[in-house]
Amino acid sequence: MKVKELIKIGKEIMKMLHERGIKMEDYQHLPMVEEFDIMKNMGEKTTYIIAHLSEKYGICERKIYKIIGKMIMDCTF
Repeated sequence: MKVKELIKIGKEIMKMLHERGIKMEDYQHLPMVEEFDIMKNMGEKTTYIIAHLSEKYGICERKIYKIIGKMIMDCTF
């Protein structure tokens, strides 16, 4: 399969993602965001969760706040 064929298959989804400012690389952060949700539902404090995720994933705390904020944002169609 060629790149252009793959793009053609996912063109509409890719267009919607682009229009909402979602980058192709954002899928990589999904496990971290899901872990955030689990810990939050267990009653952990946000600052503790962020510090834990920062250490575990090797990402600065500020970037994790940004990623989490972006991922939990409502996506209006």
